Amino acid sequence: MKGTEPSPHVLLRDGSTVWIRQAGARDAERVQAFYGDMSAENRRLRFLATGPRLAQQAAARLATQPDDCYRAFVAGSGERLVGIAEYVRAPDGKSADIALAVADRQHHRGLGTVLLETLVREARSEGISRFTADALTANHELLRVLADLGLSWSQRVDGADIHCTVELAEGERYSASVDMRASIADVASLAPLLRPRSAVVVGAGRRPGSVGRAVLRNLRAAGFSGQLRAVNPHTDDIEQVTTYPSIAAVPYIPDLAVLAVPAAAVPAVAAQCGKAGVRGLVVLASGLNPSEKAELSATCQTHGMRLVGPNCLGLLNTSPDVRVDATFAAERPLAGTAGVGVQSGGVGIAVLAGLSRLGIGVSSFVSLGDKYDVSGNDLLRWWEADKVTDLAVLHLESFGNPRAFSRTARRIARRMPILTVDSGRSRAGRRAAASHTAAAATQTMTRRALFIQAGITAARTTQELLDAAALLHSQPLPDGPRVAVLTNAGGVGVLAADACTEAGLVLPKMGEETAASVLARLPSGAVAGNPIDTTAAVSEEQLRQCIDLLSECDEIDALMVALVPTAVAAAAGDDLVRALKYSGGGRRPRTLIGVLPVQSHRTELLPVRSGGCVPTYGDAQEAAHALAHAAERGRWLAKPIGAIRQPTGVDDRASREAVDRFLADHPEGGWLDPSASAELMHYYEIPLAPWAWTRSEDETLLAAGRLGGSDGRVALKAYLPGLIHEEKRGAVILDLLGPREVRDAHRELVRRFGGRLTGVLVQPMLPAGTELYSGIVQDGVFGPMVLFGSGGTAAEILADHAACLAPLTDGDIQDLVRASRCARLLYDPDGSETVDVSAIEDLLVRLSLMACDLPELVEADLNPVVAGRHGIMVLDAHICLRPERRSTG
Repeated sequence: MKGTEPSPHVLLRDGSTVWIRQAGARDAERVQAFYGDMSAENRRLRFLATGPRLAQQAAARLATQPDDCYRAFVAGSGERLVGIAEYVRAPDGKSADIALAVADRQHHRGLGTVLLETLVREARSEGISRFTADALTANHELLRVLADLGLSWSQRVDGADIHCTVELAEGERYSASVDMRASIADVASLAPLLRPRSAVVVGAGRRPGSVGRAVLRNLRAAGFSGQLRAVNPHTDDIEQVTTYPSIAAVPYIPDLAVLAVPAAAVPAVAAQCGKAGVRGLVVLASGLNPSEKAELSATCQTHGMRLVGPNCLGLLNTSPDVRVDATFAAERPLAGTAGVGVQSGGVGIAVLAGLSRLGIGVSSFVSLGDKYDVSGNDLLRWWEADKVTDLAVLHLESFGNPRAFSRTARRIARRMPILTVDSGRSRAGRRAAASHTAAAATQTMTRRALFIQAGITAARTTQELLDAAALLHSQPLPDGPRVAVLTNAGGVGVLAADACTEAGLVLPKMGEETAASVLARLPSGAVAGNPIDTTAAVSEEQLRQCIDLLSECDEIDALMVALVPTAVAAAAGDDLVRALKYSGGGRRPRTLIGVLPVQSHRTELLPVRSGGCVPTYGDAQEAAHALAHAAERGRWLAKPIGAIRQPTGVDDRASREAVDRFLADHPEGGWLDPSASAELMHYYEIPLAPWAWTRSEDETLLAAGRLGGSDGRVALKAYLPGLIHEEKRGAVILDLLGPREVRDAHRELVRRFGGRLTGVLVQPMLPAGTELYSGIVQDGVFGPMVLFGSGGTAAEILADHAACLAPLTDGDIQDLVRASRCARLLYDPDGSETVDVSAIEDLLVRLSLMACDLPELVEADLNPVVAGRHGIMVLDAHICLRPERRSTG
């Protein structure tokens, strides 16, 4: 099967699970039984007729249809089939006729939609662009599924029959529909974990210091609102909670089971929980061996249990109607509005303590541990739906499905800030993360590309995350990076100004009118530059007047008040709190933060008289970084959401066939020769400079005579498979004029590379332009990524590359072009273009589509790409294909 294999187990709308896989002849007997058990009315709607042989014919089709035009997928629960979806490709190759059947008792759970999504994914990978379906007008279920799918569709009624056509073109509406359906299913499946009506702790020990007993004690102390029991075969009561010898003996079916048992016992206990009907499992133990890990995962999938952990601290929900604290943490956090998900229990404890001290508090917390199942993506969807959380905090050392995470985060980040710690930035840090979570951390560039595109605020440390959380929780976002520093000590003001500048913020000079108004409110000797020095003699009232004035100043976006106590005036402590307040006069106030070097904690949220809070920091650098994060979030929110552009002239089916041909001839994959690379780029209409690939001296001479430009000059490039940076190894000879120079150059390349030389690329010398680089990398975790930056010999020296995860929206493309240092070469100081930027953007659109269409394309290196005022031209391209490198998504 060429399409992406669907997940073996998928969630339905009610949170239950089914397995889905491609069907084959081996399923014929079960398919016949499936249709045999179906009601007569359901069979009539499926087959447009009734009769005893319909089930036999449907089963026989699995074995008799040719594999290249027929696909069928079956869904099941346990050993029983509950749904079938299939299509037959039409002779035109572009359309397929579909059929869908769902068991009588499985309707209204979203199974039909999930099966159709599987067909869509498979059909797209096969180059099919349209589905057709014939049904009875009474088949309301099928018509509803087609209408809700999110794809463009039409219908034509002919008496009692209806003919439906569904266009499979990718679009934002379909992606949004898929994401929303996944969110509904996700939230429903997490309810047994985060809103359980009953719970049991397995392995709660009699010893006071045992982990299981600590979890049981926390559940009781939190006032858990549901039924609570424990499992321990050696006692009848622990922490005043009734215990039973096994899960099977508990007199009710627990929603949530917390396993505080040794690693070796986890698989067997998990199986007992699954058989008992448990829906949510928390596994605290670490150190499971590979066999135990596989058995645990299989058990959870088989029984439809959502799993947190293993190797975790537990979870909690502070909602007053739930009050579940299934952790073994020593302190319970303050109830509040921040959702927290971490892989490291130690980091989780620090974040919970920090949010509690700041007064932000926690709505729910999940220690993900080794993250076998429940992930950051799941938690984002839960927080989006819980009507409590307004700040999401994630500390993830690895990503299981980053493309899904990116889609979810992009949506949710427009509703609430999402903060994370960019851990594993160094090589040593990446090794430690991989060792700690049993999953390799991703590369820095790829991870940062994800954060930037998804609007995630990525801090460097846990403290920086808390600093940013304090500001984002309490203040309006700044409209831009312009900051005014107001201080009663000149030296402190200079440090604050340096910190702001280093953080990427801007300190504009105050206008004459603003400066005069400021000075009119301050003691003599004050300086109204930026920083604004109030002098040490400033009073609380004078300081307040200046804050009021600057809070409505259109010349700035944020105000930083940096004050120290002096012997002249007590302008700190309680007096400063009284001075730091909004005035606004009905207008949107500027972002306001304080810097108090003498405060007892590094970061505090100080309540102000007019309501709300002002974040204050013990160091100007901490304040500046928090403000920079807020400004970046404001900039991200101000951007249009963006749309994925569809370039014209693309022949995706021909490109698919070209890739399949190459991999059929080269099963291990490899680098395409120049001719094959040019063919692939031709299918995506990527502009490639005129070229000829030659294998002999005579061919080279003929090609040079044909391709020589207006002055007849050409360049020769030696081709060696896998060679990227030709200049390093003397593989390029430029500016050749006439047969003698061309012949001598060809012989020199033969001398240099001997038998490794497989051919020579001949190109005309083109007019000079700006040399750029663009390319594709298929990351094993994150999927396809498009790169852009400086090209030519500078590409490696400067390492000036920016990256975005594909598919790129038009906003992503604009950010990508402007993110690298070479952006200054593309625009004049007045913002006008020095080259054809639209042509560059079009190239990136085509590379994005190529990367998504062809997951076997693991690397494409276009360097240099020469840009001028009237277009671009790719001078050199190297493309590598590997079989079956499909990313998750």
